[in-house]
Amino acid sequence: MSDLKITHARVVDLRFPTSREHIGSDAVNVDPDYSAAYCILETDHGPHGYGLTFTLGRGTELCVEALKYLSRFAVGRTLSSITDDLGEFYRLLTSDSQFRWLGPEKGVIHLATGALINAVWDLYARVQEKPLWKLLADMSAEEIVRAIDFRYITDALTREEALEILRARKACMDTRLKQLQETGYPAYTTSAGWFGYDDEKIVRLASEGLAEGWTHFKLKVGGKPDDDLRRARLLRNTIGCGNKLMMDANQKWDIGEAIERTRQLAEVDPWWMEEPTNPDDILGHARIRREVPKVRIATGEHCHNRVMFKQLMQAEAIDVCQIDSCRLAGVNENLAVILMAAKFDLPVCPHAGGVGLCEYVQHLSAFDFLRVSTTLEDRVTEFVDHLHEHFVDPVKIRNAHYVLPEKPGYSAEIYEDTLHDYSYPDGRFWRNE
Repeated sequence: MSDLKITHARVVDLRFPTSREHIGSDAVNVDPDYSAAYCILETDHGPHGYGLTFTLGRGTELCVEALKYLSRFAVGRTLSSITDDLGEFYRLLTSDSQFRWLGPEKGVIHLATGALINAVWDLYARVQEKPLWKLLADMSAEEIVRAIDFRYITDALTREEALEILRARKACMDTRLKQLQETGYPAYTTSAGWFGYDDEKIVRLASEGLAEGWTHFKLKVGGKPDDDLRRARLLRNTIGCGNKLMMDANQKWDIGEAIERTRQLAEVDPWWMEEPTNPDDILGHARIRREVPKVRIATGEHCHNRVMFKQLMQAEAIDVCQIDSCRLAGVNENLAVILMAAKFDLPVCPHAGGVGLCEYVQHLSAFDFLRVSTTLEDRVTEFVDHLHEHFVDPVKIRNAHYVLPEKPGYSAEIYEDTLHDYSYPDGRFWRNE
């Protein structure tokens, strides 16, 4: 690996017309076209690295341009010069004295940073001939901690505390690995509950889900109160009282309305209410949680960075930590949040769906179980059954559980035919449009 050199970064604006069938629709994002800024790190010999950041259509070109700019920090370097200190590479990308002004560590720039960092980790795992979850699980506590940027979070988690968690919880990892290999990691489905689906489709898809072994279902809410309650009752009646029903308002409500609507929907016993208000409103989430104590509050898919997660935990604003593999700056920053969640004793239930998010988060969830949380209690990872056919190593679900990936890498490689067909605006599909 020492002489493997990154020679070029190919960046693609990739978009799928999912809005036509209301796939991914919610109260805020009514017409999403699942999309990605996709990066291929080409090398002078050996494997390439594949990374992406998830978007919803318009504006993807901004992430693409940011990714092209950031890739200059990787092109021309040997892989070992990066992986010898992954934490320093993270800081290099997030600390450019002029480019950082456009962030810092949030928005388009941070999304692009995540895509590039994920591509580096994918390449690293391929060279090591390990799936990413195993690459991480096999690392020493010191190696993992060295990849984390502890700036601005030491009042919540110190380097020494992170080392202590990782060292203490490595015990019996082989037993947990055997459990994952036998049963997989528990998942929940959102595929039956999109906002744009009519009642008949919700019932049909939920019934099909039950037949396939699903026990956790998520419903998109944030419409008219009577409509939300009717749909929630419908889904609850379909899946029965013994299964879990989660709800996602996708940031739709103001604080007072979020409290009122969550209380109203408590009738159907939601396992959590997700993103009830603006994702930046930490104190607002804390108030909602205090005033509706019977319903757990979940958020994180739009949490900009580890600092916001730190404050959500310190303010006792959430019951469920929902990391996103692309919203944060790749693997490095997700490691920081996973360890903070362990410190605050919060379950990590990753957001997924979109383009490649399920492929990504299965690795992070497996690592969390093997080296950090060491438990599956109250843990589920989101699954959305869309677009996996475009991936060389797609997720596999068996009995509502993620099957542990076996191929080297971070499972992000997309078929060349897909890139030719759905690159925007010149791909075959979009040209025909």
